[in-house]
Amino acid sequence: MKLNDILKEVEVREIVGPHDVEVCALTMDSRQVAEGTLFAAIEGTAVDGHRFIGSAVEKGASVVVCNHLPEGVDTQCGVTYVVVEDSSRAIGLIASNFYGRPSEKLALVGVTGTNGKTTTATLLYNLTERLGYKAGLISTVVYRIGSQKEPSTHTTPDAINLNRLLARMVDAGCGYCFMEVSSHSLVQHRTAGLRFAGALFSNLTHDHLDYHGTFAEYIKAKKLLFDGLDKGAWAVVNADDRNGKVMLQNCRAAHHTYSLRGVGEVNCKILETTVEGMLVEIDGRQMWSQLTGKFNAYNLTAVYMAAVLLGNSKEEVLAALSGLGSVKGRFQTLRSSTGITAIVDYAHTPDALDNVLDTIAALGVAGKVITVCGCGGDRDKTKRPEMAAIAAEKSHTAIFTSDNPRTENPDDILADMERGVVGRNNYLIISDRAQAIRAALRMAGGGDVVLVAGKGHEEYQIIGTEKTHFSDQEQVEDYFSKIS
Repeated sequence: MKLNDILKEVEVREIVGPHDVEVCALTMDSRQVAEGTLFAAIEGTAVDGHRFIGSAVEKGASVVVCNHLPEGVDTQCGVTYVVVEDSSRAIGLIASNFYGRPSEKLALVGVTGTNGKTTTATLLYNLTERLGYKAGLISTVVYRIGSQKEPSTHTTPDAINLNRLLARMVDAGCGYCFMEVSSHSLVQHRTAGLRFAGALFSNLTHDHLDYHGTFAEYIKAKKLLFDGLDKGAWAVVNADDRNGKVMLQNCRAAHHTYSLRGVGEVNCKILETTVEGMLVEIDGRQMWSQLTGKFNAYNLTAVYMAAVLLGNSKEEVLAALSGLGSVKGRFQTLRSSTGITAIVDYAHTPDALDNVLDTIAALGVAGKVITVCGCGGDRDKTKRPEMAAIAAEKSHTAIFTSDNPRTENPDDILADMERGVVGRNNYLIISDRAQAIRAALRMAGGGDVVLVAGKGHEEYQIIGTEKTHFSDQEQVEDYFSKIS
């Protein structure tokens, strides 16, 4: 593809070298450069890609996109240097152009917020497929192109991989794509150049402050998705979250709201709730859902609104929603032959853990609630004591353990958590996660609930820099198989 064609809408400050250049591939990794590749030098948080321009040129890069020309650059070597305002934003636009602007050839729906992104995006995908349409999914758990599944590498892939994935969906005949949009990806312009048909906002609570620094910056990051919507798009926000109004400020898209408190355009009421599901009233119509809990009522209402805005009838949407089960690692229920209920959930923020424990309490559990939870290493430390306090306050017994300690000492993480439960005696500390889960299950009897929180769908644990196989679900199933 010609360079001039892939620079449409890119803010170019200067082009040094030949303009009529053929580009065969795109990359942000100098190790992947081959003859005819466009290399984008990105100023990352850990590494500045400008340091590797020389290496990219040696390997045959035909074009280098950068924020500034490298010192002593040879402008006569045949390489074209494109100097831009922001190379991270530019590569998004370039990737969109290179792959034929795929986001304009399907209905792309972005889902953002602290909690509920994976469930909402996955339910939208499952619902759309159930209604007879071919769809794509980009989520923390998995990427899907129709029925084809691929492992997820990031909640939101980098701009090149993202556009490549969307192009594959278009080629496969997908008319829709439902995508989780993380705050990191928005700040890093991974979605630059994409055209969203609509966007959903779930909620905003304490998370990722290790990256964004302040809650105000976190809000600003989420808002970027809505700021980028055009007049032909729609924006659906949770009216019960005070930040929903913030997302709609200066948003050019059509504004829509949902609520469980009766103040939204579409309202939802929980009429009955059990471990097996709940009866809800959405938009004045009753529906039985296999999902349970207030947080899932919010997710279902958002999904309902998005599906209707995409042109489906309200009756068809509700009928299809009632047939959808839970998403892996999201309030996933497992039961033993002895009457123990285990719930595996991704809750890894204070608000998410609080919501899950409130949901369990609302089920009228007759027995004990035992909670296993931890906090990730090399991440926001301020939420550790808060999560421990919630677990201890709302459980008969809390067991604090390792999540993904990464390069932090697990004992230091657990010490941070323990600061939140000073004066309490209803908790244990068991650093080894497998042992902690087994201990919780051994403590449980018929009628008791064991919540294993924090990792959900993840099938790995990161200790140091090593990533090894580990699944909360498998740990529970293995224990249950031995007591059956």
